[in-house]
Amino acid sequence: MITIKTPAEIAVMRKASQIVAEILAALVAAVRPGITTEELDQLAEDLTYKKGAKPAFKGYKPGDVVYPKCLCVSINNEIVHGIPSSRKLKAGDIVGLDFGVVYEGFYGDSARTVAVGPVPERVTKLLNVTRESLYAGIAQARAGNRISDIARAVQETVERAGFSVVTDFAGHGIGRRLHEDPQVPNYFRLGMPNPRLREGMALAIEPMVNEGTPDLEILSDGWTAVTADGKLSAHFEHSIAITSNGPEILSELENV
Repeated sequence: MITIKTPAEIAVMRKASQIVAEILAALVAAVRPGITTEELDQLAEDLTYKKGAKPAFKGYKPGDVVYPKCLCVSINNEIVHGIPSSRKLKAGDIVGLDFGVVYEGFYGDSARTVAVGPVPERVTKLLNVTRESLYAGIAQARAGNRISDIARAVQETVERAGFSVVTDFAGHGIGRRLHEDPQVPNYFRLGMPNPRLREGMALAIEPMVNEGTPDLEILSDGWTAVTADGKLSAHFEHSIAITSNGPEILSELENV
């Protein structure tokens, strides 16, 4: 069931999402060769509690396997849900940072993929196109449009650049739960659910874009999704609210 948020509820979600944005900015600033993904996770957890929030992902159990950390850190050919560990970042890596919090009963969720130092032009293009596809999707998140308008905008931006969208994962509604209805896929086919968008809906839109094919595999940890062909993947995400004035990006850092 799709829930419609009141202005007061969206105001709390805005606070939650700003906490996410601030912590992601700190994580991006901390990314460097030699830092471990566990150190990034610990930084995220420490900052979360300092800001009066709780980690959204730690202990999350949508199926049989509990997610054990606060942060998802996905490196190079890892698409999403990489589990922090003693692994060190290296120069030339790309790293996806996916993070969420719970604040006063509401969730915020956002993700960015950044380069660890200089990377080839083709890698920069992958990051830029993925980010552009996110904003193309957000631009269609208007009352009266449908989920397909978001999905098609993402898909067209990605495929026009020669990349592929991951079809096994999707964005989602967000609010008092991390994952709510509706699903927000990054592609559209006839017959898929296609609800109309309404003022007061809150969505997490999150393109996952592969350099090669859209196919993926899940590692033995039960969480980490990797590209089947070993090529790179990027992930960007914002939590947004649909308002009478169009989409409001809740998780974009204010005053920047």
